[in-house]
Amino acid sequence: MTDSPEQQRRHVVVHRLRTALARLPHWWPLPVSVLIGTASGLSYSALAADRYEATSYAMAVAEAETDPSAALGYAQSYGRLTTSDATLSYAQGAAGEPVRELRSHVRSETSPDSPMISVTGTSEDRHKAADIANAVIEAVIVSSGHVSKDTGVKLIKFTHAMTPDQAVSPSVPLGAAVGAATGGLLGGLVLLVRPRRAGLRVSAQVPGPTAGSGNVAQDDRELVR
Repeated sequence: MTDSPEQQRRHVVVHRLRTALARLPHWWPLPVSVLIGTASGLSYSALAADRYEATSYAMAVAEAETDPSAALGYAQSYGRLTTSDATLSYAQGAAGEPVRELRSHVRSETSPDSPMISVTGTSEDRHKAADIANAVIEAVIVSSGHVSKDTGVKLIKFTHAMTPDQAVSPSVPLGAAVGAATGGLLGGLVLLVRPRRAGLRVSAQVPGPTAGSGNVAQDDRELVR
């Protein structure tokens, strides 16, 4: 069966595309990946909404008859409770968000060297970011006060989260630089894993004896004996 005119045109287009790709240098994926990564970084930085962060801090303090070293351990425990359902349920009213959304907008960190807890709220609204951080840290402090007589450790607020002035979203130059670096990395990986062209393979060949050199080789072997 002969191909239809449409199939023939398709074969011609595929053949020309393969020919054009074969004429490109073998390192062409690298600059193409860098360009794509740069364009992606620029697009993300220009179109993404601004995101703000605000952080509040609390400190674990040991009571008079409690070992001061116990405050460090309880600070680690309370730090893990900041994102629990009980804490977020208590804080959702002041934060102005339900528990499901609040969990994705708050994070906590503790230090292995000091009994300090930091709670960071994130939001597209700068005022809400501070409200989230303050609401969650207050919820943790209230929860610790319910058991402070049994643990001998209480939490006190160290600093209040202030309304941030600047967004933490990446700027356009930074987004372009990150995108270009990522594209260059992916392009380099493509160059490492892609198969080499058949024309670039070099095979080591040992020339065989010519017609005139057969007797010379035989005489050399006889001399070696």
